[in-house]
Amino acid sequence: MRKVSDLTVEEFEQLLEEVVERKLEEFLGDPDEGLELTEWIEQRLKETNAALKAGVRGIPHEEILRRLKLGRSKQKAKVEGKGRGKK
Repeated sequence: MRKVSDLTVEEFEQLLEEVVERKLEEFLGDPDEGLELTEWIEQRLKETNAALKAGVRGIPHEEILRRLKLGRSKQKAKVEGKGRGKK
């Protein structure tokens, strides 16, 4: 088994995302449990599951934030972070 210290930053972030997702599911459960799926949703879920099994991942959260203009770019964050704490 690999150690956390052996993971790349990207692997560690992926691991965290998976753990958080799993724990949220455990705590919150499925709010849609018991509801019927429309044909469109059922087809979309089948396509998504097939893509995941083929190794295709969804859109990274950084891309979603960028598209929605909710996050700061890494370059902007670096520039804003320079000089902080040293006055």
